[in-house]
Amino acid sequence: MNIIKAASSSIVLLSVLLTSCKEQSKKKSGQANEMPAVALVPSQKFIFNSFVDCNMATVWVGDTFRIFPGKYGEDPLWGDSRELKYASGSSVDEVFAKKPAEFIEPSMPPNAPAGTKGLHGAVWFETLYKDPRDQTGKTLFALYHNENYPSTFPYDAANGTGYRDVDWPQGLKGPGTKTAVCRIGIMKSLDGGKSWTDKGILLQDYQPRLILKPHNTAINFAGGVGDPSAVANGSYLYIFYGEYGYPGTYDSSSYDPSIEWSGQCISIARIPLADLDDPAGKAKRWDGSRFNAPADSVGKPVASLQIPQNEGGGPASSPTAKYFWGPSVSWNTYLNCWVMLMAKAEGPSWKGSSIYISFNPNADLGEGKNSQEWSVPKLLLDKPGHTIWYSSLQPLSTNDVREKKYTSVKLGKKARLFYKDQYQDKSPYLSEYIVEFKLTGDHITAGSK
Repeated sequence: MNIIKAASSSIVLLSVLLTSCKEQSKKKSGQANEMPAVALVPSQKFIFNSFVDCNMATVWVGDTFRIFPGKYGEDPLWGDSRELKYASGSSVDEVFAKKPAEFIEPSMPPNAPAGTKGLHGAVWFETLYKDPRDQTGKTLFALYHNENYPSTFPYDAANGTGYRDVDWPQGLKGPGTKTAVCRIGIMKSLDGGKSWTDKGILLQDYQPRLILKPHNTAINFAGGVGDPSAVANGSYLYIFYGEYGYPGTYDSSSYDPSIEWSGQCISIARIPLADLDDPAGKAKRWDGSRFNAPADSVGKPVASLQIPQNEGGGPASSPTAKYFWGPSVSWNTYLNCWVMLMAKAEGPSWKGSSIYISFNPNADLGEGKNSQEWSVPKLLLDKPGHTIWYSSLQPLSTNDVREKKYTSVKLGKKARLFYKDQYQDKSPYLSEYIVEFKLTGDHITAGSK
């Protein structure tokens, strides 16, 4: 990796005192529990050399570690992109140290003309799932974030898909630009990620749920679902994603920001692993009591991850509202629980300088309401004056990582924290800290850097 001497800055490091998932389980059974800690350990600054604008998807293909950063496809706001690439190596550090020229562009399905069937808009690979039935390890599924506009996905009255270019919210590049609508889809590879075929959209919202002028002034999304992370558990793929649409039909004459807020934040859906080859209509959203809401209908977000309105929480269409977004979920083999990182939007419009962490002690996400039992997020890192995007935990380059095949969705006692750090005219994807989980009774003293 490109190792740069860490510059002095006003970074606030917080050690997070949390009840570990392992100890929560003991507490439920009446056993004694000890006070654990989660600490950020300063490390040399690692600057990643390729373009990243989403969760960093990582996977082992046999004994080869492979990463898939970047963006691919048509985008009328930022320009068409061919930045979705992959890099491979025998160790984690070797791969993250690759130079831009060493990244390879996979074969991707072309964008279809507007108004026809096929892939529309740009895509970002957010999570990779490796099919365990393929002993070669080369059968992969990529969960992707997809963005479209009225020009790339125009409204089709016959089937209700697409978007009407009426009262459309402003985009990030000024009053003359439009904002996007996000969806979530799946692609498949049979050769370890060198080529991909599109399997279609997994989750989406339609025109009636979009939040338009005059109420949508946040210049982020007109609505939809996106910024996902996914983990396989039992016979399902569980998808954690940002919920940006109105929880019902948006009507400018009766719009209520409290109602919008009530249906937004981080939500969960799931799809049987057996249906990944043909995902359209197969996923179910959480409806408040079970996974029973259709893939294109209204679900319920995780209540513990919503910021209360009396604490500044509000709808995503507001440029000043606070909400958590961009989940990155992993199974932690040391704590025996699920770990979620997320960013916090605090305004104006997406801006936020902090990373938060939450835990779920339930190994089986499919039983009862286990999937919804996430701890109230705690502050992990704050960098005042910076905007922090797309935090994720990645494995270290150690022998046990190679042996246990740790990736961004399966980790152990220690992991490297990565995030996109936007400040002044810079926007590197970097790592400055190791996250260390400890089951001790001692508080780890907060530091500064």
